[in-house]
Amino acid sequence: MSQRDDMQHNGKKPVRRRKSAGSETGSSGSGKKPVKKRSSSQSAKGRTRSSEYDSVKNGSGSRRRKKSGAVHTEKHENKISRNAGLVIAGIQLIATIVFMAGLFVLNMLPNTYLAAIGILLLLFWGIILASQFFSKKNAITGKVISVIISLILIAGSYFLLKTTGTISDISGGDYKLDNVVVAVMADDPAEDIQDAADYTFGVQYSMNGDQIRQTVEAINSELGSDITTKEYNSLAEQAEALHDGEVDAIIYNEGYTGILEEAFEGYTQNTKMIYTYSIKSELQNQSADVEVKDETFSVYISGIDVFGAIETNSRSDVNIIAVVNPTSHQILLITTPRDYYVEIPEISGGQKDKLTHAGIYGVDASMATLEQLYDMDLDFYARVNFTSLIEIVDALGGVDVDSEYAFTTSSDSGKVINVVQGTNHFNGEEALAFSRERQNVPGGDNQRGKDQQAVITAMIKKMVSPAILTGANGILNSVSGNVETNMSQSQIQELIKTQLSDGASWNITSMAAEGTGDSQYCYSYSGSPLYVMQPDQASVDAIKAAVDQVENGETLEGTATE
Repeated sequence: MSQRDDMQHNGKKPVRRRKSAGSETGSSGSGKKPVKKRSSSQSAKGRTRSSEYDSVKNGSGSRRRKKSGAVHTEKHENKISRNAGLVIAGIQLIATIVFMAGLFVLNMLPNTYLAAIGILLLLFWGIILASQFFSKKNAITGKVISVIISLILIAGSYFLLKTTGTISDISGGDYKLDNVVVAVMADDPAEDIQDAADYTFGVQYSMNGDQIRQTVEAINSELGSDITTKEYNSLAEQAEALHDGEVDAIIYNEGYTGILEEAFEGYTQNTKMIYTYSIKSELQNQSADVEVKDETFSVYISGIDVFGAIETNSRSDVNIIAVVNPTSHQILLITTPRDYYVEIPEISGGQKDKLTHAGIYGVDASMATLEQLYDMDLDFYARVNFTSLIEIVDALGGVDVDSEYAFTTSSDSGKVINVVQGTNHFNGEEALAFSRERQNVPGGDNQRGKDQQAVITAMIKKMVSPAILTGANGILNSVSGNVETNMSQSQIQELIKTQLSDGASWNITSMAAEGTGDSQYCYSYSGSPLYVMQPDQASVDAIKAAVDQVENGETLEGTATE
C-alpha cells in the first residue's frame, strides 16, 4: 500500500509536495497561484513597449516645446513689424506736416482747399497708424501705402518749394539792365578789349550819354590807361565811321543793334562784339498797393526780341495791354503796332520815334509812351522773350489759335508753317512764328498785332483749364529766367487764390490800334528815314472808350473761357 493510501486510511489528507522550479504546478499548501517565469523574448518585448511609451511621452513634450517656441518667434516678429510700421507712419506724419507747411507758404489755395487737404492727409495717416496695431498679420499693405504716400508728399513739398522760389524770382522786378558793347568789324583781329588797347573808339553822348561815359571809364580802368575816343553826333554817324574805317571800334548800347540792322543790311554779320559792360538801373514801382482781388488793374505785356537775359533793355516787338476787372471777370486786350509813330516821354524831347524803340530805354519808357497814347495808367508790366513763349506753350501741350486768314509764314518769322483759316493747333515754335509774321499775312503789322492777341487769348484759355495742372512743372521751368514782372509775390498769389476759389470764366475782348504805313526820321536813329506807322486816331479813341467801360464794370463783346 502506498503512502497516500495509508494516509487516507488513517483519516488524513495527503500533503502535496511543491513542485520543483521546472514543475508546472506548485505546492497545494502555499495558497498562492503559481507565477510563470518570463522568457527572454517576452522580456525584450516588454522593454520595447516601455521604450515606445517613453518615446511617445518625450515626443509630445517636444511638440509642446516647438509650439511654444513658434508662438514666441511669431510674437517677436509681430513686434518688429509693428515697430517698423510705427516708424514708417512717423515719417508719413512728418512728410504731411512739411507738405502742409509748404501749402501755407505758397499761399495760393483757398482756406477750404487747405482744410480739405489737411483732413484727408490726417485721415490717411490715422488709418495707416491703426493698421499697425489692429492688423492680425504684419500689415504689409499699410506699410507699402504709407511709403507711397510719403514719397508723394516729399515730391509735392519739393514742387511747392520750387513754385514759391520761381514766383519770387519772376516777381518784384525793380531794375532794368543795359548792356553797353564795343563792336569792331568781323574781320578785325581783336578778340577782346585787351587786343584793342591802341584802337580809336567812336562814341556819341546824345543818347544814353551817362552810360557811354561809365563804359569808357570801365575800359580805362581795365586797361590801366585811357583809350582814344572820337565823338560823333549820332548812332548813325558812329556806324558809318566804323564801316568807313575812320575808327577801329564803336561803343553803344546793345539795344540799338536792331536799329542798326534796319539801317545797314547785314550789320550783325559784318561786325562782332569784343566787350560788354552791364549797367543796372532802379525802377520805381507805383503799384505795390493795388488790390488785384477786387480792383481793376492793367498789365503791359512786353515781348522783347531777344533770347537772352529777360531784364536786358531791348526793342519791344510785342506791345499788349491787358485791362483786368476781377469783379466783372472782363479782360480787354489792346495791341499797339510796334512801328506806331509816337513820342517817348522824357526821352525823345518831343521828337517822335517807333514804339518798339522805347524798349531800348527800358520797360518804364514803353509804359510811359502807352500811358500817354491812351490817356491811362499802367499798373504792372510782364516781360517775356522768345524762349519763354516757346517753352510755356509747349508746357501747356500746345495751344489752339484762331486765325483770320490762311497764309504761309516767312523764314524771317523763325519757322515756315502753313496756317489755315480758323483753328490751328500750334506748338511753341509754331506759335512764335505765327506771332512774328507780318510779311505774308494780309494787313502786315496791323494783322500781326491781332495774331499776337489770338495767341495770348489761347494761352489764357489753357491756363484757366486743367492743362495748367499737368503742365505746371514745365511752365515753372520755362518762366524761371524768361519772365519778369513788377507784380509782387503776394499779388500773384492773391490772383491765383481768387481764381481757384471762384472758378469763374472770363470774358476776353481784343482790340487793336490801327494806322497807315509811312517813312519818317526817328529819334533813336536820325541817319535816314525808317518805316513807321502813323496812328489812326479813331481806333485810339475807341480803345480809350473801351478801357473806361471795363473800369466801370461793363461786359464787352468777346470770347468766354470755359
